[in-house]
This record gives sequence, C-alpha cells and structure tokens, in this order.
Amino acid sequence: MPAQPLFAPYRIGALDLPNRIVIAPLTRMRAHSHTHVPTPLQAEYYAQRASAGLIIAEATAISPEGFGWADTPGLWSEEQVRGWSHVTEAVHKAGGRIFAQLSHTGAISHPELRDCAQPVSASDVNPGQVSVTPNGRKPTVKPRPLTKEEIQSTVRDYASAARNAMTAGFDGVQILANYLYLIPQFLNSTTNLRTDEYGGGLEIRSRFLFEIVEAVLGQVDAGRVGVKISPMHESNAFAANDETLLVTEYAIERLNLYNLSHLLLMRISPERRLRS
Repeated sequence: MPAQPLFAPYRIGALDLPNRIVIAPLTRMRAHSHTHVPTPLQAEYYAQRASAGLIIAEATAISPEGFGWADTPGLWSEEQVRGWSHVTEAVHKAGGRIFAQLSHTGAISHPELRDCAQPVSASDVNPGQVSVTPNGRKPTVKPRPLTKEEIQSTVRDYASAARNAMTAGFDGVQILANYLYLIPQFLNSTTNLRTDEYGGGLEIRSRFLFEIVEAVLGQVDAGRVGVKISPMHESNAFAANDETLLVTEYAIERLNLYNLSHLLLMRISPERRLRS
C-alpha cells in the first residue's frame, strides 16, 4: 500500500513523533475538586490515547489566581506535580508523548471559584461570557484590573508552572493564548483599556504575551515550547473588531523569532465554542 503521510514520523521542535496525529487539548473536568490534583482517571484517559504522535493535555491553571473552571487541574503545588507525574508516567509507559497546557482564565473565572474574590483581567470589562462553577454555569462578573506588580507576578507564575510541568515528566509545554482567557484579554482592544505599558496599541497589548513566552523559555528549551493562539470570533467583548487579525498576525510574526516547537492556530466561530 502507498505510504500514508498522516502515519509518517515527524519532528516537532526537539521531539520526534512516530506519526502526525496530535490530540488537541480538551477540558475533561476530572481533577479533584478542591486540590485540583489530577486523578487516576486522567492517567487512564491520556494513556489510552498514547498511540497518537503527541497529546496536548487539558488547560491547566498556573496558580490559584489563574484557576477558573470547575474540576480542572493545576500545576502550582507539589501535590499537583505528583498527580501529573502519574499521568505522564502512564503515557510514556504506553509509548506516548505529552505536553502540558499552561492557562490562566482571568475574567472567565467567577467568585465562586476564588473564595468570593473578584476575578482579575487586563481591565474591568465584563467579557459577557459564562463561568463554569461547581454549582453550574453562571454569567461572568466584572473583573478587577491587575496591577503592574501582579502582572509581573503572573509572568513568574507561568515560569514556575512550566518548571513544574517538566518536573512532572511532561515532554514540553504549550502556552494557552487564545479562546477567552487572560492572555487574549490583554491582546483584545475591547477588554484591554489600560493606559500603562500594558495597554494601547497592538504592540503594547502584546507585551504581556511575550513576557510570558520569554519567562517560560527561561525554564524550558524552545524546542519543547509551543503557543496556542487564534483570531477571536466570539460574542460580546470577544466579537471580532478592526484589530482582531492585525494583533494575531503581529503576535505570530514575533513568535516566529523564538524558534518554538509549534504554533497551534485555531479558528473559533460563534456556532462552536471550544473549551480549551
């Protein structure tokens, strides 16, 4: 039979894949509710998919402040790192490769997920979306703008989570910079109304993203780091505007300079709202 390109080996950054099938990140909501530690069910789930060339794990919070989706995992505590190590061990034992996806939900979180604290974002703009809480789906609320000191702390949290991911045995990490979460809240001119060095023109609004990329690269080799990004095609605060494509094109051009493992480019339409 003729060779099938889909099943041909491929090198992605510093990683050799046995085929070109990649499992996209999908939020499963199977972590422990209170500790956000991955469960044996998650180890089984990912090991069952280890024959793919690469698995990108579900969106994983970089910090307690970044958590904002019920029953999803984290990567900030030793217990979470141990939990993920069981997942990566199961995947590797089955012959697979797996990347962690680093996430901060920002304004998509909800006070019910933050011990009644207000969610944070680039500015105090309610994105007009839905939060997934332990008590069901609820409308998002008006967030609190991050201070410059908190922004810098968040950048360090990304670096720490990346380091934790490698300690847990992941083969690399992917920075989640699309959908509705914190990084796109900085990129989007509707949700970023700041007048400091993190707001204004599209180059300035992109600063947060590139500070995160460089912080992560301080912990993980570029050949094992990827970014997921997309133009936004959502409703309310994330509806497409005149700068939607421009800011994405600018970000991708700059990302090319880092020689990263991969870029996951995703289109989101109003008819289909993906979760990770």
